[in-house]
Amino acid sequence: MRELIRRYGQDLSDSDSDHLHMLVGDWQVLADIGSADLILWIPDDQGRYVAIAHTRPGSGFTIHLDDVVGLTASPTRSRMLKSAFAPDSQPTTPEVRWAGSYSVIANAVPVRHDSRVIAALTVEVNIQSLRVFEQQEQWFHKTANMLCEMISQGSFPAASLPAATTHGMPRLIDGAINLDAEGRVLDLTPNARSCLRRLGVREEVIGAVLAELITEVVQDQCQVDETLPVVVMGKAYWLAEVESPSGIVSLRSLPLEQSGERMGALLLCRDVTEVRRRERELMSKDATIREIHHRVKNNLQTVCALLRLQVRRSDSQEVKTALGEAERRVASIARVHEELSQTVSETVDFDEMISRLLRMSAAMAATDQEVDTEFVGSFGMIDAETALVLAVVISELVANAVEHGLANRDGKVVLEAKRERSELDVWVRDNGSGLEDKPLSGLGTHIVRTLVRANLKGSIDWSCPEEGGTKVHIHARIEEDVR
Repeated sequence: MRELIRRYGQDLSDSDSDHLHMLVGDWQVLADIGSADLILWIPDDQGRYVAIAHTRPGSGFTIHLDDVVGLTASPTRSRMLKSAFAPDSQPTTPEVRWAGSYSVIANAVPVRHDSRVIAALTVEVNIQSLRVFEQQEQWFHKTANMLCEMISQGSFPAASLPAATTHGMPRLIDGAINLDAEGRVLDLTPNARSCLRRLGVREEVIGAVLAELITEVVQDQCQVDETLPVVVMGKAYWLAEVESPSGIVSLRSLPLEQSGERMGALLLCRDVTEVRRRERELMSKDATIREIHHRVKNNLQTVCALLRLQVRRSDSQEVKTALGEAERRVASIARVHEELSQTVSETVDFDEMISRLLRMSAAMAATDQEVDTEFVGSFGMIDAETALVLAVVISELVANAVEHGLANRDGKVVLEAKRERSELDVWVRDNGSGLEDKPLSGLGTHIVRTLVRANLKGSIDWSCPEEGGTKVHIHARIEEDVR
């Protein structure tokens, strides 16, 4: 739609474009209550009318089976649209035409913004939908006419209208209540009656003030949405939720005006009891998972402290070295659990975490030498299981680089990562003495090879670059970054 406005709507300002986007973002309620196809038109520089948006009703039969966006209006429809674009125009008189196998009633509504017509809206209804209207809710037709008049006057949509994509936003099919200017219930759909019953309203609601009925069912609740009084009286374009011991209902108010005078409101309602219950269960599960990760991290840190204590009490250098390596590996896993304890998802920002882990691994492995570290590239978001494996592998490679490649000398360890969707390449380089002639058969090397092949489904190789030192390359397949 924005591209079509840019191409054909040269006379439309940014403010006009925003107003049209607001209209399209919330015009489904008009399509449903009028059981009509809605098409938004703007003129081009050749005097033709171009369709820039289209929606179909969810409560009746559609007119257009094919997509009409980007098409120009027919001569018959163009005459109707030309009348809508007149400076003092009002919604045109509905016209009946034959569409091949059914009859259509159509009229054009001028779309005003800042006191001028910026577009036209055609409201096209299949005759069969009107027959359904007569059997269901006749007040729908009157409400639809009011909304069309408000569009032509520029009072709908309003700037304070909540976004129609808000989670749990009620729709016409969920339930609708027709209020008068005093907040009394004039009509309501069966689904709306069920919503009120779910809240605990047992009295007859027709003719009653809805705010009084709602007050009775929520008077014992300690928390009440502060926008609720305005919404249930139909005085503002707001959204609120009503919670009672028996259920939760989302309410959305659409005030109705006629010739600038407030006539009442259309109140949309939706039973969101199960939706909110599932959300609360997920929140509880998320909190439980974070608490588990926090406790695991604490337990692993306790293990690290015990290993350090044992290192200080041991007289054997071989035992001290082995326990020190075990402490470093446990600390790497604890670092991942610490990151997971601070998020609601089972993924971690590995770039942020690995920078700290890189410095920690080098510092724990270093003795008297000074070792600088550098991280280049990006890992992206990584799932918890893969993050645990990568943390141990990288920590082990960095420690080996410091302990063997940079033994008794200062140096630098560089970690580089490159990711393309599910393909991950990691390099660990140092400027040390390079590989020794003896085969790589230590415990750390065995752990790294096993983890890379079994858990990361990848490969690992060591090499000695021409500039000296050692370079380790890991290629792995991981889940795609969903960020």
